[in-house]
Amino acid sequence: MALVTDAVPISTRGDSQMIDITDDVQEVVNRHDFHEGAALVFVSGSTAGLTTVEYEPGLLEDLPAAFDRIAPRGIRYKHEDTWHDGNGHSHVRASLLGPSLTVPFRDGRLLLGTWQQVVLIDFDNRPRKRDVVVQLTGERSGKA
Repeated sequence: MALVTDAVPISTRGDSQMIDITDDVQEVVNRHDFHEGAALVFVSGSTAGLTTVEYEPGLLEDLPAAFDRIAPRGIRYKHEDTWHDGNGHSHVRASLLGPSLTVPFRDGRLLLGTWQQVVLIDFDNRPRKRDVVVQLTGERSGKA
């Protein structure tokens, strides 16, 4: 069994921007010639999260709107008493979504549903450069 840790740099504009990173994760599997196993995907930082979703225009509006209702901007967050950075809502949203997920793969392909993509959501109130860590565990193809 092999283990490889890699990273994908992602630039975001923040403000609940959703970015489809499925192809980036698949490219890491391909680059390291893995055949079967699991990809642990983790976003570094406490104001972004990962999920799977059907990456389509309606959900690109619906999901951020849902987070606006759950953890709205413009209300008092005690985090801001400490840091005065205006992103208390960003931390709450990211904590609810979570920083990681695991996607199995077989025959070198991520085992996602037809309408399922791996998505990064950056909740911060400013543009950010994120590192998405992809840790592969499994069997290599042996072609390399």
